[in-house]
Amino acid sequence: MPDYPSLPFAWPVRVYYEDTDTGGVVFYANYLKFFERARTEWLRAAGIGQQELTETHQAMFVVKSTAVDYHAPAKLDDELKLTVVVERLGRASVQFSQEAWRVGREAPVLLASGSIKVGCVDTRSFRPTPIPAVVLERIRATGAVS
Repeated sequence: MPDYPSLPFAWPVRVYYEDTDTGGVVFYANYLKFFERARTEWLRAAGIGQQELTETHQAMFVVKSTAVDYHAPAKLDDELKLTVVVERLGRASVQFSQEAWRVGREAPVLLASGSIKVGCVDTRSFRPTPIPAVVLERIRATGAVS
């Protein structure tokens, strides 16, 4: 079993031209993409591959709700750290707290913070289904559950 990252899990992202609007600022919706990447890498670090989840357990995670607050802008070439913390782990859902921080140039600056809820659904019916026991165990083992 791999060594799990310390709490909270952090994933680096660089801001590319494609992430920005005409003013050179990260387009607000792209923070949801950044948060998605961080959650995916957090799952991977926990030993949970999303493709394996669908093939082995006929289950997948889908986003149920999001709420994001924007605090400061990110710009082209900025180095970001995206954090992942599990706020609540339910039978068929996970509530995440995530943050995007600008790092590297000066003291870290909080850019965006969000609350994202994902639900586990059956891949055939797209109806809610319990998170597989092995996946729950791996999520708990990450130490990212607050």
